[in-house]
Amino acid sequence: MNKPQSLRHALNKAVPYIQNNPDKLHLFVDNGSLVTTGASSMSWEYRYTLNVVIEDFSGDQNLLMAPVLLWLRTNQPDAINNPELREKLFTFEIDILRNDICDISLNLQLTERVLVSADGGISTVETEPEPDEPEESWTVKRG
Repeated sequence: MNKPQSLRHALNKAVPYIQNNPDKLHLFVDNGSLVTTGASSMSWEYRYTLNVVIEDFSGDQNLLMAPVLLWLRTNQPDAINNPELREKLFTFEIDILRNDICDISLNLQLTERVLVSADGGISTVETEPEPDEPEESWTVKRG
């Protein structure tokens, strides 16, 4: 699975709090399943919830949510563009510890395809390549 590390990289790039506190970012793959069909190919799809936990967050939450949404637009466009799937794509919980500190838990419903191709008696297994990381950066102006 490539998406957890891809999101970690995107958040490290975009969120100063995570850059300065990498030990406060935790990723967990929950409720995973492997889905395949009866087709002749052995290809499959991983389906799972990626739980992203940021501890003791003290920054602007908008500056955390925006890069996650940008990453989802690039890495899970099928769900973003589907009204039924996008309703459940991105959920969150926040534990407010103090006025300026909270723990944030993000739950992302992700899929990843693995392609298996056969050439004679040799099978090749490879993850469907993910697109490059978005180049945008985020700032929030206070009015």
